[in-house]
Order: sequence, then C-alpha cells, then structure tokens
Amino acid sequence: MADETPTAVEPVLGLAVEPAIEPADDPAVAGNREPEPSVRQASETWESLFRAQVGIMRRIREDRAFRDLPIREYDVLFNLSRCPTGWTRLNELNHHLLISQPSLSRMVDRLEARNLVRRRPAAADHRGIELALTEEGRALQRRIGSSHVHRIREVLAPVLDPGEMDQLKALTDKINARLGA
Repeated sequence: MADETPTAVEPVLGLAVEPAIEPADDPAVAGNREPEPSVRQASETWESLFRAQVGIMRRIREDRAFRDLPIREYDVLFNLSRCPTGWTRLNELNHHLLISQPSLSRMVDRLEARNLVRRRPAAADHRGIELALTEEGRALQRRIGSSHVHRIREVLAPVLDPGEMDQLKALTDKINARLGA
C-alpha cells in the first residue's frame, strides 16, 4: 500500500500549505507540550468553520421574516438592541458587523428613512454619530428576532445535540475572547 502522507506542499482553499507535522517528528510533543497546529490543520479548520457558516446562513436567509428587512439590516437592529444605554457610536457598531464603514453609513440612512433608527451627535465630542433604535425599530427587531431564533433552532437541532451545541459555543467563545471580538 502506498504511503498517503503528503510529502510536498499541497493547495488548500487555493493556498499552498505545508503538510502536517507527524507527532513523532514534532519537538513540542517531546517536551510534553501541546503541539502547535500545522498550517494545513489551521486552514482546514477555517475552511470547515467557514463552510458551516455559509450553509447555516443560506438556510436562515430562507426565513420569511427577512422579507420585511434584509438580514444585514436586521443585524444592525439586533446589535443596537444590545446596547446597554440604548445608544452607540456608529464606529463602535461597525466593529460588530462585517461591513465597511461607508456601506454601514448608507444602510443607516435607509434605516433612518424607514424610521427604524435615529441618530444624534455623539454626546462626548459631537464629532461622531450615535445611533439608537426607534420604537418601530425595536418592535421590528423583536418580531424578526423571535422568528429568527426559532429558525436557527430548526437548522441546528437536527445536526447538533445540546451537548454538541455547548461544545461549539465554548469553542467559538474561546476564539472570540482571544481575538477580542
């Protein structure tokens, strides 16, 4: 039987990566430390996480609740709903979203035109902009959010049992904590 261990650089997600180090060859194992993940293992883990997220999002977008408001705009309302004071700076909100600052500004314009958010000059320095949900925005976020969490359960429950959900949450919480997300 031929040895299937990669001996050359192999592409993963279009990137050239080094083959994984065998535990017997890894100096970290000899020192009884946890070995560092290989580039291959890290990229395969990222690809798996990314593909799972894409698959989940495709199914969640099918939720009828997102006919009233696109999911990216709902994400803005959701993040605003989590602000302890009810207000947050536009640039702070942008840290929680996967969207450019100019795109977020245009989106806020659309949400404000629909009376879902309101803005004011930042209280501390008047140079920035602060945002908050309007009552209409809060009501829409709650209505969509209720449907959204049920759809999330419909998508994940057939795939992961409660213990696996706890494990996945612990792992993603660990990633978020280390990345400062």
